[in-house]
Amino acid sequence: MEDLPNCVKCGSELTYEDGNLYICPECAHEWTKDSDSQKDTQDLAVKDAHGNVLTDGDSVTVIKDLKVKGTSSVLKVGVKVKNIRIVEEVNGHNIDAKAPGIGAIMLKSEFVKKVT
Repeated sequence: MEDLPNCVKCGSELTYEDGNLYICPECAHEWTKDSDSQKDTQDLAVKDAHGNVLTDGDSVTVIKDLKVKGTSSVLKVGVKVKNIRIVEEVNGHNIDAKAPGIGAIMLKSEFVKKVT
């Protein structure tokens, strides 16, 4: 069996081949066999509200009260969200995280600041 590369986006070892593509079943990222993995990760350069570059595993603080779509919950200013994951932008949301008291949530990088 051929050694397949880990996902260039989330690092998963569960990647599989489909024609000329590698596909990650965990984050649904697809990339071509001849693509440069460094280029893929540079495309996902996400910056917080103050211009700091965010990476997977960072902790961020919410800088504005945010209504949680589909619920009556509000994510309050100052809430610290740990271990974020940078994802491809979906409706403007490019951070995947688990917020305390809410659970899984997608955030826009413009409403968070990196915790140092």
